[in-house]
Formats: sequence, C-alpha cells, structure tokens
Amino acid sequence: MLTLPATLTEREARGALDALALALQHEPAGAVVVDASALADFDSSALAVLLECQRRAHAAGRGFGVHQPSAKLASLARLYGVEELLLPAAAG
Repeated sequence: MLTLPATLTEREARGALDALALALQHEPAGAVVVDASALADFDSSALAVLLECQRRAHAAGRGFGVHQPSAKLASLARLYGVEELLLPAAAG
C-alpha cells in the first residue's frame, strides 16, 4: 500500500508524486491502493497527485483505490467533479 504524506499542497506535490511513482514500481501485482489516512493539510494538488497515480496504475493494467479518505478529501473531490473517479465508494 502506498501512503500519502500528512501535508500535500502545491509545494509538496512534485516530491510526493515522484515518491509515489517510485513506490508504484515496487508494489506487488494487483490493484494499487493509496492510504490517505495521514493526509491532514492539503489542497487540490492532492487530487492531481491521486489522479496521476490512478492514471499510471491504469496504464500498467492495474486497478486503483484510495484507502481511508477523509470527509474533507471526499468533499474536495466532489467539488472538483472527480469523486466518482477517485472515491467511487464515497460517491454512491
């Protein structure tokens, strides 16, 4: 399982994406799951990072999911119209 940092704003986005992309290469086969439980301070850059991780997972023929997204993250995803893409369980 990949893990998001506690803070993920525009300032941290490139580093977080690079770290997740590297970790993604070493994840065992199967769906890629990103743990969002530590994510506390974030902006829309967190959504961009998650969407790019999802794109890379799908390009590799793998599923993608976000584990323990906060209500705030789900709300932001809903605001930007990507809730069904990133958090399908919360969208229902």
